[in-house]
Amino acid sequence: MDTQSLQAFLAVAETESFSQAAQRLHITQPAVSKRIAILEDTLDTQLFDRLPRKAILTPAGEALMPKAKHIIAELLEIKTELANLSGDISGTLRIGTSHHIGLHHLPHLLRQFHSAYPQVKLAMQFLGSEAACEALAQGELDIAFATLPLESHPKLDMQPVWRDPLSFVCAHTHPLAKLKKPSLNALTQHEAILPEANTVTFEIIDNAFKKEQLSLQTALPSRYRETISMMSSYMETIKMMTSVGLGWAVLPEHMANDKDLHKLNMGPKHFYRELGVLQRKGKTLGTAGKAFLAILPNTN
Repeated sequence: MDTQSLQAFLAVAETESFSQAAQRLHITQPAVSKRIAILEDTLDTQLFDRLPRKAILTPAGEALMPKAKHIIAELLEIKTELANLSGDISGTLRIGTSHHIGLHHLPHLLRQFHSAYPQVKLAMQFLGSEAACEALAQGELDIAFATLPLESHPKLDMQPVWRDPLSFVCAHTHPLAKLKKPSLNALTQHEAILPEANTVTFEIIDNAFKKEQLSLQTALPSRYRETISMMSSYMETIKMMTSVGLGWAVLPEHMANDKDLHKLNMGPKHFYRELGVLQRKGKTLGTAGKAFLAILPNTN
């Protein structure tokens, strides 16, 4: 059983497509099909049901999935440890990042790192913060940049890098824009555009309302409470929906300073979230990962 076949298996399983797996692996679709066929012959079992436009894991494929991830992760760990012995800064660095951090905080750091270490291949994955933490915990990433959880994680070490102040905003035409100093209770009388409920950012906002015995749920219009279509995991989407007057929102301060938005004066209340880098506990970080962490602000 060779690693190329296992990597092809994982790519097809995750994309549910032989063609998309080929694009991810930078090989041809026939090459992917051949690697899967070799793996199926080796294991003497069918791993995928090949539908007209989809490849679905069979029960045998489902059973192989976690084991294949573990084997690939262990091999990468061995390569990392051997690279550390030589002190060579090379290989592949698997980075997971939230869309917000990837768009607003990482570009200049990626540029700086690539300029200093062009021999390192950066394998970037854009995920929600919670998904990035889970992928890191499962050994699918080397480091992750995300909104840091409010509680410690049993499998992850986290280091704050950026403090991200949050601001309440609405459109200039929104009724809340006419209030000199709106209260949280006043906000619950109007529709809200919020991050998804399973996110740290939503938890921070929700906790602020709970401290004043208020329910954030009342800020969702009744017609949306079932479908929660007024929630989004993308801050850029929330900003757009707010700017056209669909409701109030909470955005990072640097996004709130926009001509199409009105910042609500919430008085002495200050909200922020911690953005940072996460690593797996007890796992060796390679020289490439250590070099990347060395260029981050305030992590030493």
